[in-house]
Amino acid sequence: MIPAAAKKKLRQRLGRDKVHTEPEYLLTHAYDATELEFLPDAVVTVENAAQIRAVLETADEFKLPVIPRGAGVGYSGGALAVEGGIVLAFPRMNRILEISREDYLAVVEPGVVTVDLQQAVEKMGLFYPPDPASLKTSTIGGNVAENAGGPRCFKYGVTAHYVLAIEAFLVDGRPIRVGSRTLKNVAGYDLKSLLVGSEGTLAVFNRLTLRLIPKPERRILFRLGFVDLKKGAACIHAIIRANLQPSVLEFMDRAALTTVQSYLGRPADDRIQASVLVELDGGSSLVAADADRLRQLAAAEGAAECLVAENEKEQDELWLMRRSISPAIAKLRPRKVNEDIVVPVGRIPEAVGFINGLGREHELPIVLFGHFGDGNIHTNILIDPAEPEEVRRCEAVLDRLFRYVVSIGGAISGEHGIGLTKRPFMHFQFTADEMELFRGVKMAFDPENRLNPGKIF
Repeated sequence: MIPAAAKKKLRQRLGRDKVHTEPEYLLTHAYDATELEFLPDAVVTVENAAQIRAVLETADEFKLPVIPRGAGVGYSGGALAVEGGIVLAFPRMNRILEISREDYLAVVEPGVVTVDLQQAVEKMGLFYPPDPASLKTSTIGGNVAENAGGPRCFKYGVTAHYVLAIEAFLVDGRPIRVGSRTLKNVAGYDLKSLLVGSEGTLAVFNRLTLRLIPKPERRILFRLGFVDLKKGAACIHAIIRANLQPSVLEFMDRAALTTVQSYLGRPADDRIQASVLVELDGGSSLVAADADRLRQLAAAEGAAECLVAENEKEQDELWLMRRSISPAIAKLRPRKVNEDIVVPVGRIPEAVGFINGLGREHELPIVLFGHFGDGNIHTNILIDPAEPEEVRRCEAVLDRLFRYVVSIGGAISGEHGIGLTKRPFMHFQFTADEMELFRGVKMAFDPENRLNPGKIF
């Protein structure tokens, strides 16, 4: 419970309209996409750096937890107030402060919605590649905190590859600036990279400087359908071996396709057991040549369907199916356990077979889709939490899944982060000594463990 004196001081320093303790307001900030729920003691909406500092200094005085929160759409529980405290919300810090054509960068506040930044820079002939599935709702601050990915990772990489500098505050309100406006900067420890993906446990972001690149001249999107799931996975390897360098290389299994087609009211082709989404972008002549090569490769790999979308309207229709998968499968059962494992690309067919085998063995529906070009398999286990036996079987699947992934050189999370949900499985991937190093870093930034406590460890 937040002391009355702390609430009074916060309202004095920020104004009454920014400090909320009403039950209904607290409830709207108590959950995320995990369906877990933890009620904070207060929610403070900030508008500028001075207000962030005021919140942190007040929290430091009263020894209160502070939980930075973006849009609250994460899948790992990273923005939940598991120990109560103050949720620090950024919807009013949503300004794009600068877009520089000369330096190929943008400077933004943490509450900027991802798609808004993308659209703003593309009007100037520039491009910000990171595109998480939640791009229309997720914020840049949350993306940086989770090191978000998305379909374009295969060619362009994750959010970390586009963060040049971070202005932030430490847990006691002291300001720091790490990184710079330059592509090269090897002075001192790379604290900027340490903050990217730190899930709000080390510092609170105030301003982010992001790298931009020239906007691709042309884009073509293909959807390839296969009558056999393994052929679809094999086609991905063939595309990589052919050195086509697509910007997107996505995979959907039969369960994902059937569900999303029903959800959107689209006709289904019963032959298709797997679908591969391939996007080519770049110079116009190169994209045209690569598109011809892809058509030939798809035919050689036995594609039963080859849809091509060249204009924006057609591409939006194909992307609608891909981006609708998660909400579509969420309607199949009361709960969707969404894991974002990563495996070496060469082990994808084996991993798909292993996961499907787990589903059959434990009698649970499992839907697979994801960024197979970089080995990121979204594994969705569908259960009814009101059925204790299903919950137990799901826990058994997760245990075996994460052990298997680590055993073949993979990782337990590719883009969702650790937060709460993957915290029990960290010891599968890291030794006791490595975990102790993580804790040492945390203590160096936050010795009293008040900044987003309960996460990762």
